[in-house]
Amino acid sequence: MKELVTGRFREWGLAVLLVGMGAAPALLAQAPVGDVKVGLNYPLTGPYRVQGIQQKRAAKLAVEEINAAGGILGRPVQLIQRDSQSKVDITIRNVTDLIDRDGVEMVFGGSSSAVAIAAGKVCQSKRVPFFATLSYANETTGSEAHRYVFRECYNAWMGAKALASYLSTHFPGNKNRYFYITADYVWGHTTEDAIRDFSRTQDKALHKSVLTPFPAARYNDFWDALQAARAFKPDVLVLVLFGNDMVTALKLATTLKMKDTAQIVVPSLTLGMANGAGPEAMEGVIGASPWTWEVPYQYNYARGKEFVERFVAKYGTYPSTSAASAYTILYEYKAAVERAGSFAGPQVVRALEGHDYELLKDKQQWRAFDHQSVQTVYAVKGKPKGQVLNDKLHQDYFEILSSLPGDQAVQTREEWNSVRRAAGKSLELEALP
Repeated sequence: MKELVTGRFREWGLAVLLVGMGAAPALLAQAPVGDVKVGLNYPLTGPYRVQGIQQKRAAKLAVEEINAAGGILGRPVQLIQRDSQSKVDITIRNVTDLIDRDGVEMVFGGSSSAVAIAAGKVCQSKRVPFFATLSYANETTGSEAHRYVFRECYNAWMGAKALASYLSTHFPGNKNRYFYITADYVWGHTTEDAIRDFSRTQDKALHKSVLTPFPAARYNDFWDALQAARAFKPDVLVLVLFGNDMVTALKLATTLKMKDTAQIVVPSLTLGMANGAGPEAMEGVIGASPWTWEVPYQYNYARGKEFVERFVAKYGTYPSTSAASAYTILYEYKAAVERAGSFAGPQVVRALEGHDYELLKDKQQWRAFDHQSVQTVYAVKGKPKGQVLNDKLHQDYFEILSSLPGDQAVQTREEWNSVRRAAGKSLELEALP
């Protein structure tokens, strides 16, 4: 039975024993407590594995840096990893084991929003903070928001709003026909809805769509969807797809020469997807991102440039937005624990709520009422093939078209309240003990 006792219970047991013996507070503070364990639930396999590998790499880099600087409250950090496969049932098992068997103090990770929501529910029930790295569905910090759940990346609403000004100027919905190819799960639905709202293409009779399976879409599913799009002859083709699914669909659309007649829009773009699709397929594609490696250089964010250069030196590739998010989460967790003076979940949550932070770009905030990271959002466009290939790593994919400040991109409190009411949820997150 000894191997089933978690590190957290061992620490508590030691503290109780020392108190019972009349130990002084100074002695308690000096009691050996071992490593602080953090759990990464990420897709090592499955359609989002490229984004998962970036998270793992950035997490390992952050842990190395934090431990070299003395750890968190003097304790070294130990990273424990689990493969989610982007599946909800596996995630529930992973996160439960990470907390109950491995004794982690916090959990982070993602890529699929359904996975992030499931992980957040487990952590909420066990009073352990959970940080979503890649989870773009509005629901994560909207209808499914919980007190122990924080999202470091943007959401579909914010990405769609950043794209809105470009699309409404160049491709207004009242003059252009849109066609949506959408992954059939929570992120796909919420993203399509947000793009429709901000591009004013809500009329599904005029602006059609098809769904593709998730997470088990096949080549023929994308072929059939794109053939339906070709028959419709859209002015704008919106690929509400992510990871390998987006790569497959975009490469196929390029082969079918659909870019000759339609502007392709990918609402959420990452470096991993751009690398997978290649410079020819990515050329001219419009999308949004909370961060790209080009951002710190264009806007002169010193800490962001330092992160990029350390990542390149260690792994020989640029970091993606999922890497930036995982890296930021570990530093933000460290800072929150140190402000709280405790690893206890409720104290860490209180230290995060409403806190401003700045690491790899400009200022962000953990908004108190929903735990969404309020941050600048970027509209981007795929650079010409020649420019991409001129880069030393052949990965300079994104031209930054515009940026939208976080307070303009994010839902207002009134809009969030409306979402919560529609879902039958409380307008206040659960009380802390």
